[in-house]
Amino acid sequence: MTTPERFEVQRTIAASPQTIFAVLCDPHGHVAIDSSGMLMDASGDPVAAVGDTFVVHMDREALNDYPLGEYDVTVEITTFEPDREIAWTITGKIKPQIGHVYGYRLEPSGDATLVTSYYDWSNIDQKWRDADIFPVIPEASLRATLGILARTVKQSSPTT
Repeated sequence: MTTPERFEVQRTIAASPQTIFAVLCDPHGHVAIDSSGMLMDASGDPVAAVGDTFVVHMDREALNDYPLGEYDVTVEITTFEPDREIAWTITGKIKPQIGHVYGYRLEPSGDATLVTSYYDWSNIDQKWRDADIFPVIPEASLRATLGILARTVKQSSPTT
């Protein structure tokens, strides 16, 4: 449900929930499907539980909004239901931590999967609310990322 502090977009993708979830658990999968252009690389192992983390190497230049240069953030998994839902928040050197959440819900739909991508900043710290910088990315970026996800899983699937 899209609200003033949350975006949700959906797309049916011709792949199993397991195939899609594997991309979403892999730090390099996040980089591969990013439509914002900010995610440059990642390090760490695929996640398998709430509390797992990995590092994403970022470059804010793609958005051309704040001159942050290159920096790292830690992705911390907040929801983990295998092949159903994964969500995370971003932590880093910035204080207080921001508190926004990104995630995906997966619902089997015949031979495909209905994928819901969401971005929620309803619980951000008051300092960031007062800064009036949210949403950081537009709803269209979520939709574009779903398109890249569809292409990514199609390319990684064996041909018949």
